[in-house]
Amino acid sequence: MTAILKQESFLLIAFGFAILSYLFEHTLLEQGQFVSMIAACALIVVIVMASTRVAHHAEVLAHKVGDPYGTMILTLSAVAVEVLILAIMMGSSSSPTLVRDTIYSAVMLDINGILGLAALLGGLRHGEQPYNDDSSRTYSAMILTAMGISMIVPEFIPEAKWHYYSAFTIFAMVALYALFLKMQVGTHSYFFSYSYRSQATAAAASGVGSAAAPTHTPPKPAEETEERESATVSITIILVGVLIIGFLAEFMSAFLNEGLEGTGAPPALMAVVVASISAAPEILTALRAALKNRMQSVVNIAMGASLSTVILTVPVMEAIALYTGQPFLMAMTPVQTVMVAITLIVAAINLNDGQTNAIEGMTHFVLFATFVMLTFLGL
Repeated sequence: MTAILKQESFLLIAFGFAILSYLFEHTLLEQGQFVSMIAACALIVVIVMASTRVAHHAEVLAHKVGDPYGTMILTLSAVAVEVLILAIMMGSSSSPTLVRDTIYSAVMLDINGILGLAALLGGLRHGEQPYNDDSSRTYSAMILTAMGISMIVPEFIPEAKWHYYSAFTIFAMVALYALFLKMQVGTHSYFFSYSYRSQATAAAASGVGSAAAPTHTPPKPAEETEERESATVSITIILVGVLIIGFLAEFMSAFLNEGLEGTGAPPALMAVVVASISAAPEILTALRAALKNRMQSVVNIAMGASLSTVILTVPVMEAIALYTGQPFLMAMTPVQTVMVAITLIVAAINLNDGQTNAIEGMTHFVLFATFVMLTFLGL
């Protein structure tokens, strides 16, 4: 027990901050914008720290079950954090574009930021990095379809009929995700995995050291019990971590609203903060995979997170809109539409041959830098 508490020091710190925020929220808000902004920044750092522990235990579970189930667990844990923070922030934010801007920011961060940086660094170290191109084509087509239905078509829906289309959008996203899930864990699971040649396999193929190739030993009953206990601990910590993050997000939202009021900060800044919090642990996981020449994991994380963000966040938020009777502005701006179109076209070209390289990574990373610049310009 002591060892677990020591390992989960980030979550303990987050829990301590949650208690302090509950006790001193009103006192800090009364101190003015500067103090509120400092408190908001501190909570953002703490939430990211807690998110890394949630992602770590999701990664532990992912390692146990392997791809494609593993990356599905990773992306779902990140999306769960994002949806929870979004739902909480919507209660205190007056921005009707927060959901739209968060989804857009998440796609830019995942595809152009995570995939771009990972492919760039991995390409500089390993040259061309292989992966299963079936997965990239499937992800690209589904992201384009989901974003088109939920974030482009709404521009042409009359205001008086928004609730009909909102209900349809929920049905469409659920249907898309149900089929995708069936493919990912069913008969087409091979779309999302890639068989890497181990050193032993490579040595055997070349006729060198084949006699020394290690043999697989089935786990002993004691080891199986230990694995089950470890999985139970990981699941418990993930659930506790998500609850702590949700509690902290409520206070962060209040402090951030107070700190940004009247400052002229870009309207989409809060959306970028939410997207960055959920993407932070994924960045570390993807970079580690790229540097180990495991580009399939990077593709699954980056493209899978983008798809999950759109296809899971949209129906939850649309359901909230229908329940409250207050629609969100989901149609992207012309600049956002152009950026998404360029991103998905470049991704379709780059991810069509089963290999990535540093040049392809650089093209996406330049698009990410463009997204950052446009955000600072308030576009």
